[in-house]
Amino acid sequence: MPPGAGDALRALIARWREDPGATYRTWFLWEERVKNFRSIRRGIQAVVREIEAGTFGNAYRGSSLETVVHSVAEQRQLFKGADHAWLWKPKLRIPDIYESPENQRAFGRFLDTCVCCSTEEQVLTAVRRLDALGIKGLGPTAANLMYFLHPTLVPPFNTAMVTGYNALTGAKVKLGSWEHYLAMRAGVLELNARYRDLLSNDLGAVAGLLFDVGSGRYPAPPRADDAAARAAWEADLARVRDDSAKDAKALAAARESDRTHTEVQGWLRDLGRALGYAVWVAANDRTRPFGDGRLADGCLDALPAPLAGAPGADAVKLIDVLWLERDAAGAPTGRVAGAFEVEHTTSIYSGIVRMLDLALGAPDAAVTHLFLVAPDGREDDVRAQLARPAFSRVSDLRVRYLPYGELERHRETMARFGTGMKAVEAVARTLV
Repeated sequence: MPPGAGDALRALIARWREDPGATYRTWFLWEERVKNFRSIRRGIQAVVREIEAGTFGNAYRGSSLETVVHSVAEQRQLFKGADHAWLWKPKLRIPDIYESPENQRAFGRFLDTCVCCSTEEQVLTAVRRLDALGIKGLGPTAANLMYFLHPTLVPPFNTAMVTGYNALTGAKVKLGSWEHYLAMRAGVLELNARYRDLLSNDLGAVAGLLFDVGSGRYPAPPRADDAAARAAWEADLARVRDDSAKDAKALAAARESDRTHTEVQGWLRDLGRALGYAVWVAANDRTRPFGDGRLADGCLDALPAPLAGAPGADAVKLIDVLWLERDAAGAPTGRVAGAFEVEHTTSIYSGIVRMLDLALGAPDAAVTHLFLVAPDGREDDVRAQLARPAFSRVSDLRVRYLPYGELERHRETMARFGTGMKAVEAVARTLV
């Protein structure tokens, strides 16, 4: 990078971090973001299992791949349109993983390797092996899946990020080529290392910067030591600051969504305690302000040993609210009386996966008191997700839909006169 450009880029990153409408604040610092990593990993493992078993099929629609890619595409603006590259294009015969069993199996092996490996060299070897096969239409869009497996090793990849990278570095990276992607990845790692104090070990941060530059939100700093060009760039940057004030409304709306999510968690916390249960609040939500204190006030500090040591415990810890039964002495047991996932605006997919982890992995876990709690108007969304083939196992679990409105109207009465789970079940709706 030319002399002087580094300081300009540092100024750009600092400004970007403070911008309420930039991806750093709207996506990278979004508290729900980290909850999606495990569920997407589980979805990728499901794709691998289906390919290995020969049950994946020859269509994207309705497949386990569509389910997991849809979840990726829901992760706010960076991944909008992430499913486009996976749609079957019959005139081009791409991506050639639906009609070619051999290519499909190769794709499955690639995903399985990426799930299981842990080092940079293993990841790169898997990419080179896949690239060597020359499978039509199966290019670096797969990096968007790999990012959720290895966020410190694999940056995501789309048109805006490529455009932003080229603008910042003067490179000429092209879409659709693993060779170009790997070259860009090396440059992204170098850029991230240089400004690590402003970015993160998680490459999602630097990817967000590239996205915002590539999508035109931020102008790239001049790559020459030209005073006039630098002055023009600084003027453009100042205009971005003015525009950012308008985006404060969008951020306020996002924060309002978070507030609503927390409020509903608080209702469930208080109701569970009133009904005599020990209550667990999601590990990443515990410190959220609620009322005059924090959301986790009066709740368990740790899951009971039977749950904490069970398969899938990392996902169970992220379930929004758990009600746990108590023993004769009043101590919490490992038996879950009720599990609640609050799906205000986030991916219903991730919540369902966490429910499955609990119901299928935890010993003595209740499988008849699982609730998806969502706004009154989201019932169709919930039903549509549960209709996906990937969630056929859910039909055995009797997951219920608990609308906000019903919870808000009846929670105080349930707290005063209710016993056990009967009152909650009475206002919830059976989904399958």
